[in-house]
Amino acid sequence: MTEEKVNLEENDTTTQSGVFLPKIEELVVSSSPHVHDNQTVRKIMLTVLLALVPSCLCGIYFYGINALMVIIYCVVFSVAVEVLWCRIAGKKTDTWKDCSAILTGVLLAMNLSAGIPWWVCLIGAGIGIGIGKQIYGGLGYNPFNPALVARVALLVAFPKLMTTWVPSRFMTENPVYDKIITYAPSAEQLKGKVIPFLSNTCDSITCATPLGVVKELSKSGVHNVSAFDAVSNTPMYWDYFFGNMGGCLGETSVLALLAGGIFLIAMKIIKWHIPVTYIATVAIFSAAIHAANPAITPGPLFHVITGGLFLGAFFMATDMVTSPITKKGMIIFGIGCGIITSLIRIWGNYPEGVSFSILLMNAVVPLIDKFTVTVPFGYKAAEKKVGA
Repeated sequence: MTEEKVNLEENDTTTQSGVFLPKIEELVVSSSPHVHDNQTVRKIMLTVLLALVPSCLCGIYFYGINALMVIIYCVVFSVAVEVLWCRIAGKKTDTWKDCSAILTGVLLAMNLSAGIPWWVCLIGAGIGIGIGKQIYGGLGYNPFNPALVARVALLVAFPKLMTTWVPSRFMTENPVYDKIITYAPSAEQLKGKVIPFLSNTCDSITCATPLGVVKELSKSGVHNVSAFDAVSNTPMYWDYFFGNMGGCLGETSVLALLAGGIFLIAMKIIKWHIPVTYIATVAIFSAAIHAANPAITPGPLFHVITGGLFLGAFFMATDMVTSPITKKGMIIFGIGCGIITSLIRIWGNYPEGVSFSILLMNAVVPLIDKFTVTVPFGYKAAEKKVGA
């Protein structure tokens, strides 16, 4: 089609200018994220990174220098893998400047323990950037969240390392946590004390996560109402909310993650539909099971504020590339993530199901978009011919 000029009606007294139709060959159809309102990919990524700062700082505060090193390792390795991949593939090597590789590195770190070895960070970065992103063509073409691809791959390849957690620096001073903390002989002297910020005691002190304790109780066949009281009570709920618990860096502080998520919604980087429906579904599902039989699982508040639910709901399930583009689709996506997460937590072999649920729902995003697509502006259904 050639460029055509469509004149306005002659009786329009406001203007005599024309409306120009674009050339079809100049139109580009591409996958999300789409740039609009003076936004760029770099600005979006920097905004998400800014929203993650409170959670990263909380992780460093609660786990010490080891948490900082894990974040640095994951970011540096992710950028290095992206540059190396682009060089080998003959692409521009400055794609890391859009900060997407940096964000993948931070999210990968948030899915790891503060005691994870550096070489696991390297392997995770290679899987996340290489297999999770670049192999599909780079940013905008990957069907799965790269950081979650890396996390699940590492969990399958190194299950012991990926499920060995360290307690926060302040858990060791509270005798309430003694039952879930394991001390090596060299670390016994730290019992009842705050672990120093610069201490490197990850190999000598380990602990179980709240979800891990619940899963072990369920597997052991202990079925009574008071079985979960050790990890499901009001004082511990406050610890979970502020971040004083064992787990990956992204399980550190619900408060920090919630603040970052609200910031992203306020900045219109993400919409509320996925995180709200995701968290609400987990709460409703776990509440229904707990009401039916309290001995099966703790109440909904426990499931909402433990694990990586808030990290997944606000920062990973909302990934523009791998989530639905319609509001109805986002709600379906969030509900699906919530149901799968709850099923895995309550009856699955793993104590946590956030990563698996998001990846599984990523796989059906094309179908969700297909069945929830909106009617284009100005669309008119074809009229049936009389007698046809």
